[in-house]
Amino acid sequence: MERSKRNCGRISVFKGREAKLNFAIFHILALKGPLTIYDIHKEVKAQRGLKYTKYANINRRVRDLEPRYLEKVGIRKTRAGFTAALYQIATRGYLAIMLDYLDKDDFVRKADEETIVTTLAALISII
Repeated sequence: MERSKRNCGRISVFKGREAKLNFAIFHILALKGPLTIYDIHKEVKAQRGLKYTKYANINRRVRDLEPRYLEKVGIRKTRAGFTAALYQIATRGYLAIMLDYLDKDDFVRKADEETIVTTLAALISII
């Protein structure tokens, strides 16, 4: 899951020390659907460069991302007999992923007039 180096601004969730882990969590949840923190941890450890990531770090990242970018969607019973929350990406999280991949110069060059007007209207409404 290598990202290419681009000359575009990064979303704050993909900046700093926790950026690599946030990126991995988002992509695992986008590909696999709702998972428990333990399942996310297993998937993260399977990725190159994140093999030695501790469960506590995944747990902290998921709980920090939960109010804005992730949401609880249910509960699943574990093998040990406990219940664990299922997490999935919220719409704000999908938007963050898309904006991270979007090359803004390319968008301005290739977008048609209707798309540009709609984007401008959406951006003006939040300012």
